Amino acid sequence: MDAIIESGRKIWEGEIDFEGQRLVEMFSTTILTTAGIIGFMVGFATQNIQYTLWILLAGAALAFVVCVPPWPFYNSDPVKWLPAKKSGAVSDINITVDGKKIQ
Repeated sequence: MDAIIESGRKIWEGEIDFEGQRLVEMFSTTILTTAGIIGFMVGFATQNIQYTLWILLAGAALAFVVCVPPWPFYNSDPVKWLPAKKSGAVSDINITVDGKKIQ
């Protein structure tokens, strides 16, 4: 039972990386723009604003389902952070930036 709870916690914890954030932004912009254009065209062609609003609502719902949950493919390139440096202690981590060592 604990394994099931832990796997559920991992799924809904909300961890996405920077590449996942870029994907979410691209998906939401594309879905909402496409729904807006299609909704406008259908509403204009039929002269019925209800069709436009329903298409926009469907696009917003689709964007919500695609973008809000932290799907696993949004965390496919996790950031590898450096370990914390203890204050006052000599570190054995050597970081080189542009040929200069940073401590």
